[in-house]
Amino acid sequence: MSSRRDFLKSAASLAVTTLASGVTLYSMSGEASAANAAKTPRWGLLIDATKCTPDCSACVDACGKAYGWHNESYSPTDEQWIRKVNVKDPESGASFSAPVMCQHCANPPCVDVCPTGASFKRFDGIVLVNRHICIGCRYCMMACPYKARSFVHHGGRGSDEDKREYPRGGHGTVEACNLCVQRIDAGGVPHCVEACQQKGQGAILFGNLNDPESEIAKRVATYRTSRIRDDLGCEPGVHYQGIS
Repeated sequence: MSSRRDFLKSAASLAVTTLASGVTLYSMSGEASAANAAKTPRWGLLIDATKCTPDCSACVDACGKAYGWHNESYSPTDEQWIRKVNVKDPESGASFSAPVMCQHCANPPCVDVCPTGASFKRFDGIVLVNRHICIGCRYCMMACPYKARSFVHHGGRGSDEDKREYPRGGHGTVEACNLCVQRIDAGGVPHCVEACQQKGQGAILFGNLNDPESEIAKRVATYRTSRIRDDLGCEPGVHYQGIS
């Protein structure tokens, strides 16, 4: 957590654009670009499917509560930023359960097809939707190979914290997991990670993939991990352990 705070404090040489009260878009500029590039973080997740059980929904519940997805008539086909999937190999019978969300790709197809620039990637690898300029065309939804985006027909009913820090631009826009960017910028961790550590199985690890000393980078380098449809060349920032 301190490394994230230290990085943001040292980012005086970055050009800053505020998208909302708690969401900032940083872009490198000037002579300091090369120096900062060496320290640029790549925030990501490592999900250990061997610790994730089918009956645990702590991550989904936390996201739903924070951003207002769950209500009395909620169903898995409704708008959502994160979902649990249960996979079973028909030949071997092996199975696993794991959450799937926006994979925060290094080469995001959603950004490539967006006609307005509403879908964009921050310098630290977080893929976001600017809902104030999203026209609801849904091209990004069709382009995403992970089915990680939802078209939102109504306003959010999220927590006071997240309504304030990451306000919705209106009805009829596309949304996706933002990795709780406002929390990251404040030195915190995503809601799903916090809930998994406190109420779940401790299956989700968050950190800087570009920092070889971070726990997530060490585990990705040490253990066998996979990325969903890595063959597509999207280079997801979400890694999985125990799914292959």
